[in-house]
Amino acid sequence: MTQIQTTHVGSLPRSSQVAEVLLERENGSAFDRASFDAVMAGAVAEVVQQQVDLGIDIVSDGETSKITYSTYVKDRLSGFDGDTPRQPALDLAPYPELRSRLAAAMGGSQAFRRQSCVGPVSYVGHDDLHADLANLRTAVERAGARSAFMNAASPGLVTAFQGNGYFATHEAYVEAVGEAMQVEYEAIVDAGFQLQVDCPDLAMARHTGFQGLTDDEFVARARHHVEVLNHATRNIDPAAMRMHICWGNYEGPHDHDIDLARILAVVMAARPSHVLFEAANPRHAHEWQVWADAQIPDDKILVPGVITSTSNYVDHPAHIAELLRRYIDIVGPERVIAGTDCGFGTFAGIGKIDAGVVPKKLAALVEGAKLAPDNRKGTP
Repeated sequence: MTQIQTTHVGSLPRSSQVAEVLLERENGSAFDRASFDAVMAGAVAEVVQQQVDLGIDIVSDGETSKITYSTYVKDRLSGFDGDTPRQPALDLAPYPELRSRLAAAMGGSQAFRRQSCVGPVSYVGHDDLHADLANLRTAVERAGARSAFMNAASPGLVTAFQGNGYFATHEAYVEAVGEAMQVEYEAIVDAGFQLQVDCPDLAMARHTGFQGLTDDEFVARARHHVEVLNHATRNIDPAAMRMHICWGNYEGPHDHDIDLARILAVVMAARPSHVLFEAANPRHAHEWQVWADAQIPDDKILVPGVITSTSNYVDHPAHIAELLRRYIDIVGPERVIAGTDCGFGTFAGIGKIDAGVVPKKLAALVEGAKLAPDNRKGTP
């Protein structure tokens, strides 16, 4: 009997100490590199050990050193500056009171800079990258983790969050970012970890960063983003890569989310073999049928999110197993890994999920994965 492996999307809650030093760095106040490095090394060791103790098979560093999964690149790439106000997502724009309540529930406003591209782009974050790789390597060896991955922003994600004030076209901007980020992608794999490229630009950006486009225009842009990603990862074995798509890790209406069916062909054209996607929340759980009807390449491994990332409900293992069986029936147990809808610490220092609840949700994920192969097939 095949045992279903477990993993998650990447980010996990940061401690108050970690959040404090990240914000100090973000704001340029009282930042001490030696103290920063020491805090990060200790925190990564703790978060990896916790995942191993819970039984997670493929662990991460929790994105501990990153202020966010997207804007951290301002410390890795040249050519970015300023602070650009963001547009409300299309689904939240009509509801200012809801936006305020969501911000309060998350623990405050997002205290990070959303810079724009104002000059040539090149990779300059070697010190930060090497520190992250060393911290994860040490933590994995000490905890005895079976396997580990590290997140990196896709070229399209960078451009969806950080506006273009320098390049003549969006296409030129994405291509420059892809060339620069190739350094980070290859270094992660060369260090012995799986590379996870985060690609909400292929779904969420339709109603956020690229909300001015039509659906057809958005799909065309997403297709170009995948072409750039494929070029940037051309030297990496697809089996060493995973990609995450999502529609936004927040508890909004999500009634402007683009349907999976509209973008699935674009997603399948990307080189990474592992595809992580939302499959537990009430806006996208039904799309298992889209996967069932699709022509999925034989080399693709599905990593459905079978626990939610925007609710403090502890998902029941029996329900997790039920969700997993939908995908086991589509591609077989050897090509399914149990994942999460999104991360649990998308922005350092804020988040709706209590840090004490997250381990319970991950423990339920492990239990549900154990149950999934033991039950009859065909339970939708």
